[in-house]
Amino acid sequence: MLMSVERLTKSFGAARVLDDVTFTIARGDRVGVVGANGAGKSTLLRMLAGEDTPDAGTIIMAAGLGIGYLPQVIAAPVGRTVAEHLEMATAPILALAARMRMLEAELAVTARVAMPALLEDYGTVVTRYQDQGGYDLDARVDAALAGLGVAQLDRSRSLASLSGGEKARVGLAVLVLGSPDLLLLDEPTNHLDAASLAWLENAVATYAGAVAVISHDRQFLNGAVNRILAVDDESHRVMAYPGAYDAYARARAQERRQWDGAYARQREEIAALRRRVREAATGTGHGGRSPRDNDKTAANFLGQRVERAAARHQNAAAQLLARIEADPVPKPPKPLVFSPRFRSEGLSSRGVITARGIGARRDGRWLFHDLHLEIGPEARILVVGPNGVGKTTLLRVLAGRVAPDEGEVRHAPSAQVAYLPQEPAPPVGGRTVLDAYRDGIAGPEASYIAGLIGHGYFRLEDMRKSVVDLSVGQRRKLEIARLILERANVLALDEPTNYLSLDVLEAFESAVLGFPGPVIAVSHDRWFMRRFGGAVWELSDGQFVTHDDLGAYLTAVGSARLSGERDGRVIS
Repeated sequence: MLMSVERLTKSFGAARVLDDVTFTIARGDRVGVVGANGAGKSTLLRMLAGEDTPDAGTIIMAAGLGIGYLPQVIAAPVGRTVAEHLEMATAPILALAARMRMLEAELAVTARVAMPALLEDYGTVVTRYQDQGGYDLDARVDAALAGLGVAQLDRSRSLASLSGGEKARVGLAVLVLGSPDLLLLDEPTNHLDAASLAWLENAVATYAGAVAVISHDRQFLNGAVNRILAVDDESHRVMAYPGAYDAYARARAQERRQWDGAYARQREEIAALRRRVREAATGTGHGGRSPRDNDKTAANFLGQRVERAAARHQNAAAQLLARIEADPVPKPPKPLVFSPRFRSEGLSSRGVITARGIGARRDGRWLFHDLHLEIGPEARILVVGPNGVGKTTLLRVLAGRVAPDEGEVRHAPSAQVAYLPQEPAPPVGGRTVLDAYRDGIAGPEASYIAGLIGHGYFRLEDMRKSVVDLSVGQRRKLEIARLILERANVLALDEPTNYLSLDVLEAFESAVLGFPGPVIAVSHDRWFMRRFGGAVWELSDGQFVTHDDLGAYLTAVGSARLSGERDGRVIS
């Protein structure tokens, strides 16, 4: 056992987030942490990492337990370079190497009588060095950076100068290289391309210690974890399930069916018992015929027996009813069903978005150059490619959010383009959920409240909650709600599944699949990509390469990243 969590409780103000949480993590466990947005998943991981303290309960750790923690949002230490960050990650291994050299020097000059104790110490250090991958450390550093797609980074660059995705991937490399006993990863898949995802999935699945990872990536959870911890946003408790995501989903569905059935059966039993009590109290069930005079004695005798039997039945029914009502099967909570519905205006043009010779530069180089394309009214386009090739820039150019450095983009007069950025916008202090949702749009407040609640975006008690207090996933839901409110007829979606909990994710995917207008999506989520279908455009060397078979493309890039090569070239 590496870690035991016992009766953990955490609240923020009057809001209970986690309640009576108990579970253990053993070596070899690869735990996927799932739950609704705002349920407390990140809070739980922060407490396991020692970054936050519980209100009650205990976290018991094995002696000398090493923990590596990757938060959802990476803060870069001021002034630290990539190289220094990597050195810090491997410092414990380098310290073991220094200790080995020191012991080897001592062995060379130690007297025979003191040799056994020194050899035992040396053997312990050598074993730890080997277990932590010391003998192939340089190769592991290179493989981790290449696998996560950041081998090309100048290691003299400061961490603060990196993009959010680059920071996350360097942070992941640092954690894996450090080989702590327990890895705690909060949404590590958000900034990874398909090839990096394949590398991380393999790294987690084969990790020597234990891993607890929050992720919405269903394929990753199926391929990398062997247990699921589900954080319930109603009870605020955590339930453990063996197996990967698919097994968990089946178990949860079965639990809900059993709960619904048990509750329905008990309601029927309560209703039947109440009828029995009423019937016994009113004498229902006695004969309706008036007895003759010569039958009065017998009738009185029989009547008394019936009354006594009725009283016994009434008492038995009343006692059973009281026992059931004292500890009833709780009513299953009505799930907050996320049901986004796009209501878009029709398109009257064949060429909805037309790009002629567009290009964009970054740091003095062309991300893409002289691109020509036309997007029709029913287009489904999936833009893929490694991190850093310019997918986000291209999407922003096509959506009209930024101007290209060359060429032009034209939108049809009837086109109304809605753009979902890769990262939720930073929260503005003082604005409530309702304020942010209806910002700049006239109309009665009640109708907007009804929209937010009716489509399952938020609950009534969330309306006056500050946006600052929302989780990243809840802010993502708010952006989706706002995007749907705009009644756009063209969607430009940049990593739309990032930060969304699994329940919301499935519903949003279905809404996108049913959207009547053109959709351009940048995504690394393999499950979403396969459901989305449509044309696959890979941005490579500044131009598009089309692929007829998405599955073949994903297999090729995943295998290439695991082997360190792509199209005959070393990945950089």
